[in-house]
Amino acid sequence: PMAWQAWQPAVPRALGRRVFQNFDLAELAKYIDWGPFFQTWDLAGPYPAILTDEVVGVEAARVFADGQAMLKKIIEGRWLTASGVMALLPANSVNDDDIEFYTDDTRTEVAMTWHGLRQQTEKHVIDGVTRPSRCLADFVAPKSSGIADYAGMFAVTAGLGIEKKEKAFIDALDDYSAILFKSLADRLAEAFAECLHHRVRTDLWGYAAGEALTSDDMVAEKYVGIRPAPGYPACPDHSAKTALFQQLQCHEIGMSLTESLAMTPAASVSGFYLGHPDAVYFNVGKIGEDQVHDMALRRGMDEAVLARLLAPNL
Repeated sequence: PMAWQAWQPAVPRALGRRVFQNFDLAELAKYIDWGPFFQTWDLAGPYPAILTDEVVGVEAARVFADGQAMLKKIIEGRWLTASGVMALLPANSVNDDDIEFYTDDTRTEVAMTWHGLRQQTEKHVIDGVTRPSRCLADFVAPKSSGIADYAGMFAVTAGLGIEKKEKAFIDALDDYSAILFKSLADRLAEAFAECLHHRVRTDLWGYAAGEALTSDDMVAEKYVGIRPAPGYPACPDHSAKTALFQQLQCHEIGMSLTESLAMTPAASVSGFYLGHPDAVYFNVGKIGEDQVHDMALRRGMDEAVLARLLAPNL
């Protein structure tokens, strides 16, 4: 448990929902992490070292040059539209593992509950200290503490309008350009998540107003706070996206979820903002049936349905 008595959360400058329509692609390009771009072509190695790598350097430099040239066309020709939505809301943790978001600062009406999963695997003792079994709710002040804490959520896409251009490439039998185009849309979506999170930390929430990080620092996640995404190790439950999409009214910016909880357009990112300085990413890993039972009760849902959702972690 954290020493909550000493915690004084920063109050966001602007509470509530905010929409970003048709975001400037040239601005997003500054936040691109090129590392994963090379994985699309099965080229392994850190960027920019990969460009001069003895084995894959020539190939990497070629696709990078092609990617840069196409990115320029995407921006100048407006081949893609990027839109996003985010919200910063009063929040507190409840029942140890859940985070409640409130409609306003009276904290009387729950806008949404984000149900968390806690690590249950055996812990290693390091220097006589047993590592805690973490849950993301640990990083938001408990309601019982009386501390008025905050948290956020977001959904961004850079894939609006992707079909038209992709079809043109495929019709021209130019698979290479089609794949290049899709991978750049993915990079722009991730860049949007990075760009918006930067703005949240330094301005909209402002808990790290004096932050001075380079792009490399951001890629290395040297910032304060985290933006966990449903489906990733700290939040393996994809169904968290359902409530998140409803709360943010993502349909208004052309984003939706498929029956299998995949985001459309595919070049999209969604998740939450937690601002506590101790907040870290971790892997929930394997959980027991006791936790599934407990979560099913908290969510008022059928245990068998929940077990299917969480199957990879059981």
